[in-house]
Amino acid sequence: MGAVQYGLKDKVALVTGGSRGIGLEIARELLAQGARVVICGRKQENLDAAVAALSGGDLMAVQAHIAREADVEALFHAIEERHSRLDILINNVGMNLITPAIADTDVSLWQKIMETNLSGTYLCSRAAARIMRRQQQGKIVSVSSVAGRKASPGMGVYGIAKAGVEMLTRVLASELAGFNIQVNAVAPAMVRTDFSRPFWSNEDICREVVRAIPLGRIAEPMEVVHPVLFLASEGAGFITGQTLVVDGGSCAV
Repeated sequence: MGAVQYGLKDKVALVTGGSRGIGLEIARELLAQGARVVICGRKQENLDAAVAALSGGDLMAVQAHIAREADVEALFHAIEERHSRLDILINNVGMNLITPAIADTDVSLWQKIMETNLSGTYLCSRAAARIMRRQQQGKIVSVSSVAGRKASPGMGVYGIAKAGVEMLTRVLASELAGFNIQVNAVAPAMVRTDFSRPFWSNEDICREVVRAIPLGRIAEPMEVVHPVLFLASEGAGFITGQTLVVDGGSCAV
């Protein structure tokens, strides 16, 4: 799959949460495609490890908590200082904690999940949109989840946040279309990353998940990376306001 080319050479791309998991693989493939990549993350040690793993290419790592407005402003200022533009934003940061029923969920847990998954996506999209409007072009791609479309045990708050990400995608697409900015999302089912390890590493849970997937397995990270890069490419120039579901067919049955 790595031989697929998306015409991203010299494009400036920010991948939030790019120090691990799907974000790290997106950053790796963007670099392989010749893009100029910026990654951000909350922990400097994770960013340092990512920089060491992503050898070669034009890469910048910035420590930032995307749910904090000041951090987001500093992040985008650093990008403009180095590159003077931003062509692509990949909203990849996400956090999922197994949660009880909504009636039993503590407000602090609700806020923590909402801030990371939805508020952070809003803050980064807002900052990117302001740059892209001046440029009269840009791509914003957010990583959502099928949990935002189907109520799932233990994932209620996360699913509500991701449903919000999909509506944010549609609203932004409508507002930014006149500036030649396309805004889309990718909604994977379970992917084999450390993020979802508590689910797929449990044989009973994984068996139940796979039973609902017609392709009979969970996704591998690169099977999400390529749809993201497609939506970030000129090949998706007439696609906006859409969520591409990458779920092995689970929403089809």
